[in-house]
Amino acid sequence: MSDDRLIVALDVHKFSDMEKLVHTLGDSVSYYKVGMELFYSEGAKVISFLKEQGKSIFLDLKLHDIPNTVAEGLCSLMVQGADIMNVHASGGYTMMKTAADRLHEKASEMGIPCPKLIAVTILTSINQEDWAGLGMSSSIGEQVVRLAKLAQKAGLDGVVASPQEAAAIRKACGPDFLIVTPGIRPVGANIDDQSRIAAPASALANGATHLVVGRPIRSAEDPRAAAEAIIKEMESVK
Repeated sequence: MSDDRLIVALDVHKFSDMEKLVHTLGDSVSYYKVGMELFYSEGAKVISFLKEQGKSIFLDLKLHDIPNTVAEGLCSLMVQGADIMNVHASGGYTMMKTAADRLHEKASEMGIPCPKLIAVTILTSINQEDWAGLGMSSSIGEQVVRLAKLAQKAGLDGVVASPQEAAAIRKACGPDFLIVTPGIRPVGANIDDQSRIAAPASALANGATHLVVGRPIRSAEDPRAAAEAIIKEMESVK
């Protein structure tokens, strides 16, 4: 009983903690997110382990630098086998296009499938007060859509965005654009450090293609049961 629209965030420091959670979830989860916390601590062996378990991987390192540095960094990471990687859309059109072009060229040279490349729009932890402090004149929603359209123009496969902006992105970018949404909280769950959140079925109904869920599963008394409850809720939206 797995649904590859659910991506479980492995936000732990230790390989042993990651390994225990993956074994606990078993065949109920087929897709995992590996972020800075785990990758910086344990490195590429995490990717190797997950691949050995037959899992798909979203490598969430949010690269943001000058175009050549980001492009070459992604090419170095690609060989480890992630299925999705990401950059920050705020790096701009040239950075994103250079990254996408170089990644496809390198994958073609190596004769391997090119991973999906997506861009982070506005972090889901940012609220209106944070946004105002950045001196932005447009709304968060307007900027998210602007960045999504820029990422699509640059040749990226999709974006990371709040579920609250998913419908507007879907309308602006069409049916085939990936929309990966963190900030997913089942009914009754704590919001923790997220600000712009939604329940699983609501996020999918708004146009999300993948839901990233961490603490509501990882911190549950029975993580597998928590994951399966979320999948059951997701099944109402096809």
